[in-house]
Amino acid sequence: LLSSRCRYLFCVSGDFVKVYSTATEECVHVLQGHRNLVTGIQLNPHNHLQLYSCSFDGTIKLWDYLDGILIKTFTVGQKLHALYTHALAEDSVFVTIKKEKPDVFQLVSVRLPRSPRQDAEAEEPCLVLDYISPSPKCVAFGSQGEYVAAVRDFYLSVYFFKKKATSRFTLSSSGNRKHAKNNFTCVVCHPKEDCIATGHKDGKIRLWRGFDDEKKYTYTCLHWHHDLVMDLAFSATGGSLLSGGRESVLVEWRDAAEKTKEFLPRLGATIEHISVSPAGDLLCTSHSDNKITIIHRNLEASAVIQGLVRDSSILTGLMIDPRTKALVLNGKPGHLQFYSLQSDKQLYNLDIVQQEYINDYGLVQIELTKAAFGCFGAWLATVEQRQEKEGELELQMKLWTYNKKTQGFVLNTKVSMPHEDRITALCFCNAEKSESPTLVTASRDGRFKVWVLADDSDIYREAVGWTCDFVGSYHKYQATNCCFSEDGSLLAVSFEETVTIWESETWELRCTFCQRAGHVRHLCFGRLTCSKYLLGATENGTLCCWNLLSCALEWSTKLNITVMEPDPRSENVAAVSRSSGGSDLFVFKPSEPRPLYVQRNICSEEVRWGVFVPRDVPDAFTSEALQWLNRSQFYFLTASQSLLTFSSKSPEEKLTPTSKQLLAEESLPTTPFYFILGRHRQQRGEQADGASENELVQLPLTENVPAISELLHTPAHVLPSAAFLCSMFVNSLLLATEARSAEEMPDDVDMEEEKASDSSEEEGDVPEKVQHADHTDVGEDLRQQLSQLSKCEEKELRKLRRVDYSWVTAP
Repeated sequence: LLSSRCRYLFCVSGDFVKVYSTATEECVHVLQGHRNLVTGIQLNPHNHLQLYSCSFDGTIKLWDYLDGILIKTFTVGQKLHALYTHALAEDSVFVTIKKEKPDVFQLVSVRLPRSPRQDAEAEEPCLVLDYISPSPKCVAFGSQGEYVAAVRDFYLSVYFFKKKATSRFTLSSSGNRKHAKNNFTCVVCHPKEDCIATGHKDGKIRLWRGFDDEKKYTYTCLHWHHDLVMDLAFSATGGSLLSGGRESVLVEWRDAAEKTKEFLPRLGATIEHISVSPAGDLLCTSHSDNKITIIHRNLEASAVIQGLVRDSSILTGLMIDPRTKALVLNGKPGHLQFYSLQSDKQLYNLDIVQQEYINDYGLVQIELTKAAFGCFGAWLATVEQRQEKEGELELQMKLWTYNKKTQGFVLNTKVSMPHEDRITALCFCNAEKSESPTLVTASRDGRFKVWVLADDSDIYREAVGWTCDFVGSYHKYQATNCCFSEDGSLLAVSFEETVTIWESETWELRCTFCQRAGHVRHLCFGRLTCSKYLLGATENGTLCCWNLLSCALEWSTKLNITVMEPDPRSENVAAVSRSSGGSDLFVFKPSEPRPLYVQRNICSEEVRWGVFVPRDVPDAFTSEALQWLNRSQFYFLTASQSLLTFSSKSPEEKLTPTSKQLLAEESLPTTPFYFILGRHRQQRGEQADGASENELVQLPLTENVPAISELLHTPAHVLPSAAFLCSMFVNSLLLATEARSAEEMPDDVDMEEEKASDSSEEEGDVPEKVQHADHTDVGEDLRQQLSQLSKCEEKELRKLRRVDYSWVTAP
């Protein structure tokens, strides 16, 4: 949703509403207050600086989005699935609610009472339309608010407010053709004419006219999309219709005609929503890969706000780039995405497969299945595979080196079919004292392979490449997991129900552990003081801890673990277990079977992946139960690809100061008051010759001026009285001046002081060393001497400055 002046973009993100700047793509506010999923947002038609939002928590909230402040909360008491507003509906909004029967939804009108209280009860909902779709794209209001249109399945319903009557139009499920798909997918109304546009599952767009009479209505068809139409939107003037779908192409139908259509292709992913600003200058599209594209009216993409890319499946797991501290995982098909957790935006995509992606459901694609960083970010290993039929596996492993000049990864070695079956795990030896980079891969073919970096030079070039150094196996069992100890001296490889320990220098098998508790699903070594322990989680719901010194089982417990991650900065290990109520978190040390921290139901769905992110600056949690978060922050990814974490700060507090400053600068209008607040440049040398007066002022740093911050960043209805702020504000407008030194004092001031002094003192009685200092540069030295001299000596120095000594330097 775009603001009226196209400066801000509003985006629903879980329980929050994020406010972005369309100019810089920075998130300037996070509107936090709902206790459940936000399902709809709309601008207040009577105040373009306010925003409505509704949620599954049964409330409608009114926000001042410029200041990020909640104004009012209206409690409806039912789950709200969509929100609509109209200028002619005073003090009322329209929401979609669910009836008692399953899969039956209603459009109702809710009157919002005028109350000075921040919390108020909304009035009883009034039914408008029955049997509608819960999707917000399936309801639209007419230009003058005279009617509302809703679509579901094969029905189009139009309710007229004045007549209080409903017209219903039905399309055949088969149409005139065999197997035609006439299902409605979306609806939108023309802003000035009585025209309704509907999108359909077969890719057609129908334009309905004369729908006030069920017998005289007409419709025309537009058809370009080969698949269902995801969303429609009219331009602000109604001169053109915009449509989007799975083709990742925005189509503009000029004058709603088949022949005058234009395209904006290659938008990267399925277009799910289209929004046009009230002024018509900008429009934006949201995509299935969690991306928003801001587009100018001439169909030129101007900016992209990319969130965490939602892929069909996360096969690589969660990793941390040691160099950028970015979260790395599957992104676009065949890519790795590098996502900044601090700024909540994508840094870049790394193309691994290096092939054009073809969006076809019947085509078997190349999948990026495994990835791992090694040698503190110097190397990256990836595995990609494709299998169309049984026994026709295509497997490739690539090793990438980090190039400091290009600040990116460059392909170094490509290995075709490194194993005869799928690779189940890969890991680098990241010990600090490691002499040469080492990579281990494990596969279903019953082998694990050790890869080392070797000289690959020839007569044409000097280079290094990766080669296989050792192949290991254990009774022809499938290798499922592998990991190195912290010092790199031991390698643990699991073969189905058995865990084997190998010495990394000689690759000799040292010992084995077998509990017969199912295949080993997760494997990791302890760290720091717990480095003598090895942890393993099995498919049958058993967590085992082995002592490597005694080669015996230290302890075991019954836990159905789906995620197990060690903290790189401490001895702690985080394990997420699946339970009937959701997912439970356990934090423990391998040396102690009792957990340090337990939290039940961290989320209602299954947790698939987790990772610890080291903190640059240690945090200080006051609670003993949260001490495990002081050095690292734990992130976990759910089955629906929601990224969650534990934090002591709200999303609004995490915003960068630059985005806050940007919001303050953009909110200042160009008025005389704006120029009063402008601040002169601190150094006069920055003023260029011929500069205009406007160049001598700049926007104030309002964060350093409390009085201006009070006026500009606080709503008027909660500000103190003007008398209280008057003195602070006036003082802030005064330009601060530094104390002038003796050099900068004008001559008339010196003359007045001279008349008041003793006239018997003579000018020639001055020390030689002072005269020599004046002949050179007296800048700082004179200031230091003035602070130590008496009043009489200061007067002598002032007299000395007026004496002409130019004859000394004359030839």
